[in-house]
Amino acid sequence: MRIGIVGTPELENFKGVAVKVLKELKGQDIVFEENTAKALGKKGIPLGIIDADFLISIGGDGTILRTLQRSSLPILGVNAGVLGFLTEVEPNEIPASFKQLLKGEFTVEKRSKLKVVCNGKRLMDATNEAVIHTAHIAKMRQFVISVDGMPATSMRADGIIIATATGSTCYAMSVGSSIIDPRVQALVIAPIAPFRLSARPLVVPAKSHVVVTIHDPMPCIMVLDGQEEQMLTGNEKMTFTSSEHKAKFVILRSEFYKTLEEKLMASSPLVGHRH
Repeated sequence: MRIGIVGTPELENFKGVAVKVLKELKGQDIVFEENTAKALGKKGIPLGIIDADFLISIGGDGTILRTLQRSSLPILGVNAGVLGFLTEVEPNEIPASFKQLLKGEFTVEKRSKLKVVCNGKRLMDATNEAVIHTAHIAKMRQFVISVDGMPATSMRADGIIIATATGSTCYAMSVGSSIIDPRVQALVIAPIAPFRLSARPLVVPAKSHVVVTIHDPMPCIMVLDGQEEQMLTGNEKMTFTSSEHKAKFVILRSEFYKTLEEKLMASSPLVGHRH
């Protein structure tokens, strides 16, 4: 078994958690992502060329999202961040979880990613969401949305979120979207601070072809998974569909609803998948 290690060394708890992880992986064939390796005094290689059975991500949800943008390998998240909704293992669970992992007692869950095309140019896929937002504070835009070639809605708002089921527990949830079980094949279209109280999130089949344009074009910005930014003039045609690529998660325990209750329903304040 070959295991890749990637993380966010800037996090306060990173090194302590990494030491615990490496202790449990002693004797295994390990390859480090270059920035992670530097922080740990190891030799490393670029993430995109790591060849391994799976990756262990040490950090928070942002670490996982960044990694999924640059690698198609299955990923196991170990929480060294704040909320860690997407992470599978908490620091105190490392010894027991890694014994289970090394025995091969896990599954790989494939989740939908969002394919994003702007004026015919394909951008990075998103695991959580694409956010189109006004480039100026307190300046609304008129967003025009069609689904499968049919007009769906037009609304004035600060922005629009197009989210996967995985992303329904992140930014989309904070603006009133329903929480969608990641096994459900669906996309969420959610307005940010809409002018009309009647404007509500829409849930559409994942196979839908969603097109967003802006009436009376003005500058906007599109952000993918809170990581990648694309400046917009406002004249662009943006299309969103399910990607042919999948986000692959190493699952030790299938506990989506337990995680939902412990990390989101009972927590305050909402942090989201960013750290």
